[in-house]
Amino acid sequence: MKTARKNRLLLALALVVGVGIAALLVGLAFRENLTFFFTPSQVAAGDVRPGQPFRVGGLVIPGSVERLPDGVTVRFKLTDTAAVVPVQYQGVLPDLFKEGQGIVANGTLDGAGVFVASQVLAKHDENYMPPEVADALKAKGAMPDHEMMRKMQP
Repeated sequence: MKTARKNRLLLALALVVGVGIAALLVGLAFRENLTFFFTPSQVAAGDVRPGQPFRVGGLVIPGSVERLPDGVTVRFKLTDTAAVVPVQYQGVLPDLFKEGQGIVANGTLDGAGVFVASQVLAKHDENYMPPEVADALKAKGAMPDHEMMRKMQP
């Protein structure tokens, strides 16, 4: 084989290997940053491993919000009307956060089954519900109303 032909073949081979490695690294980075959405029913059913980052969305159960003495930790319960997930968040809640409202939280599940949120998202309209939460509730045929939420108070 001629030297020029051999050099072109090695260059093409190096290019293919380089593109393959780059694609692998991009895929791994994408997989690490991918955050899935789960409903409280899916969390309660064990569809999520402890330590796995994910989003959970639901309605904040009226009367479940508890502010701890440290002033920055808040505990509350989320529901999709079928299951309940306890949530703990350390930080300042959005001004629009309130009981009976739909929210989405980012975080991980600890070993005791408590969702440890790193971020809580809420919207301003009292009729607002995050699209993922609304879709999950509609799929269960359980779109809540304010009367049903009052009955869920502890």
